[in-house]
Amino acid sequence: MTTAPNPPVNLSEFEIAARERLDPMVYDYYAGGAEDEVTLRANRAGYERFMLRPRVLVDVSAIDLEIDLLGQHLSLPVLLAPAAFQRLAHTDGELASARAARSAGTLLVASTVSTHTVEQIAAAADGPFWFQLYVFRDREITRAIVQRAEACGARALCLTTSVPVQGKRERDTRSGFRLPPDIEIANFSGSEQANFPDAQGSRLEAFINREFDPSMTWDAVAWLRSITSIPVLLKGILSPEDARLAVEHGVDGLIVSNHGGRQLDACIPTILALPEVVDAVDGRIPVLVDGGIRRGTDIVKALALGARAVLIGRPYLWGLAVGGQQGVETVIAQLRAELKRALALVGHTSVATLDRSLLVDAARPALPDHM
Repeated sequence: MTTAPNPPVNLSEFEIAARERLDPMVYDYYAGGAEDEVTLRANRAGYERFMLRPRVLVDVSAIDLEIDLLGQHLSLPVLLAPAAFQRLAHTDGELASARAARSAGTLLVASTVSTHTVEQIAAAADGPFWFQLYVFRDREITRAIVQRAEACGARALCLTTSVPVQGKRERDTRSGFRLPPDIEIANFSGSEQANFPDAQGSRLEAFINREFDPSMTWDAVAWLRSITSIPVLLKGILSPEDARLAVEHGVDGLIVSNHGGRQLDACIPTILALPEVVDAVDGRIPVLVDGGIRRGTDIVKALALGARAVLIGRPYLWGLAVGGQQGVETVIAQLRAELKRALALVGHTSVATLDRSLLVDAARPALPDHM
């Protein structure tokens, strides 16, 4: 008699289980980063730089993880980041992720280049969701998808700023990354933008080079705000200078992101960029962060450094590959349990009370050189 393998007990084990199920080309597409993947590794290592200094003898019998974010009440400060082509992981793709987010009391940020339409994702979410946006060379394509997203209930737009061109993703070049014949970019079904062009190497790179606008500037923010009434966040902010410019241009929130280490290699890890961005914003708009989050303690560190919430990407894709909607729900539930436990162990009863006094930067000496 054979016994079933033990289910994953943490997010890293979900990746191991997902890799066993996924086509190697798909796994490399999800898992890979740019060039030598220095930033991909640094996103994770950055969290290990910060250590926690707990307080004791605090009544932690009741822990509050809930937050309010741009008019949405969430059960925990974890959102599902935009991730493309989710039907490569599971037949239900983005629909499973949207349903899992709804079940967990949080929200999905749906990708422009999803494998279900924004209308289908909205129906699956049956409640709040956000929409991630790329600006195309043809602005009318962008205008149309913004109007569709707003019409079907998107509560915010997340404009990705970090892909004027695609980073050099060598895993995708080697595998010749492409979509199978039965999967297309659903939001553009029936048009040229629904499929990748024929090309050597990564066909996604060829698509991005053909479609995305590399001339986009801050003027695009004003244009976007002129065609929508819902909040606009900028995704990909890493410098305090750009954070201040974003506030000046009237955006409603920022996502500190380096695109999961998939664009500029040797780019600053997001957890190290976060405090400078938070300080530059000075409480005027909420700041979120993604990249490298694998544990509840990572969330504690990000919130202590000033993030209002975090977004996870690869971890929920691994859950999707392993178990569809239930797999994504389990990933979120594991993070919820770890976050709740971590709060209790550091002596805080609410995510709202976390601040930088909780953290020790292990990269800096704790004592002077001479005593």
